[in-house]
Amino acid sequence: MTTVEILKNAKSAFKSLPQLSEDKKNSVLLAMAEKLREHCDAILEANKLDVEKSKGIISDVMLDRLSLTKERVFAMADGILDVTKLPDPVGRVLDSHTREDGLLIKKVSVPIGVVAIIYESRPNVTSDAAALSFKSGNACVLRVGKEAFNSAKAIVDALCEALTENGIPKEMISLIEDTTRESAKEIMTANGLVDLLIPRGGHGLISACVENATVPCIQTGTGICHIYVDKDADLKKAVSIINNAKTSRPSVCNACEVCIVHKDVAEVFLPMLKDELADRVELRCDDTAHKIIGGTLAGKSDFDTEFLDYILAVKVADSLNDAISHINDHSTGHSEAIITENSESAELFMNCIDSSSVYHNASTRFTDGGEFGLGCEMGISTQKLHARGPMGLCELTTYKYKIYGNGHIR
Repeated sequence: MTTVEILKNAKSAFKSLPQLSEDKKNSVLLAMAEKLREHCDAILEANKLDVEKSKGIISDVMLDRLSLTKERVFAMADGILDVTKLPDPVGRVLDSHTREDGLLIKKVSVPIGVVAIIYESRPNVTSDAAALSFKSGNACVLRVGKEAFNSAKAIVDALCEALTENGIPKEMISLIEDTTRESAKEIMTANGLVDLLIPRGGHGLISACVENATVPCIQTGTGICHIYVDKDADLKKAVSIINNAKTSRPSVCNACEVCIVHKDVAEVFLPMLKDELADRVELRCDDTAHKIIGGTLAGKSDFDTEFLDYILAVKVADSLNDAISHINDHSTGHSEAIITENSESAELFMNCIDSSSVYHNASTRFTDGGEFGLGCEMGISTQKLHARGPMGLCELTTYKYKIYGNGHIR
């Protein structure tokens, strides 16, 4: 089936499906979760094909993003179950007032329509996006990269089985069959068929969507995340936090890519950091840091790179304000953290940093829909209009006004 045909079918399914009750949505989501568990072996077999094809083509950390295990499939099912526990975002009265003449005006949340997601090699995005779209009343069209197509198809087949068994058009969750760039371009310019486009992936994919889309598009994902170690930091705490933020899963967008250290603690802290990370992480240091711990001398682009690997850029700052200035100049607006025991410095940092998520004494790895209590996430918006930070159910709705009169004329 062509991309345009799939989009048209999704649009028709969305229009034909009356607004479902919260109980009905949740019962279908429970069935989706059960189908993922039931078809786990088939999903893993499909994923094995993707992984084998990708070996030697993509890096080991990207292979980790692509790979599924039974635990990961069951975690995907648990993510869907978490969505059932959240309130229905559709039909909420966001605002209401009655004019002096008795005209009642209500602002009410409604689904967006057809939500298209273009993503790369993370199969779990498939179920997260489908679950959030369904609960928020939207049709979901998925376009995955060729590396993960077999995995995504197996997941979508399982989810659609739950839809049809519950009397829901299977076109509410669709997978684009064409994995060439042409299908991505068709989605980006499918005016009238796509109501919202969400790209999830690297800088190239996101830039291509933002620059070429004629449908509404939310910029997501790219994470040049910074952690600043202040002169008043607990240094042992700082080492632990940076270790987690860099090494727990370096291939994800909330991993730390840049460490900035106040000059007053640099000579003590940087050797501690090197001892903790050096065997696993390449440290790319500015001139000052390099004089203290050696390592690789950072190039100019290293402070503007999302490595998604075991690489960390390191800079020494003259002051808190110097660190804030550097971050605001080089950040992608994703997640930043300050490690300090000085509450005034922490508050200044959090107020001045212009990113979607700002932390005090915590790892940037918490920037995630599940960790934020959103069940799972559609993506992490790094823009400011409509949605910012991890996108959950509410960010997949828009609103309309309902006006109640009694013969009112103007």
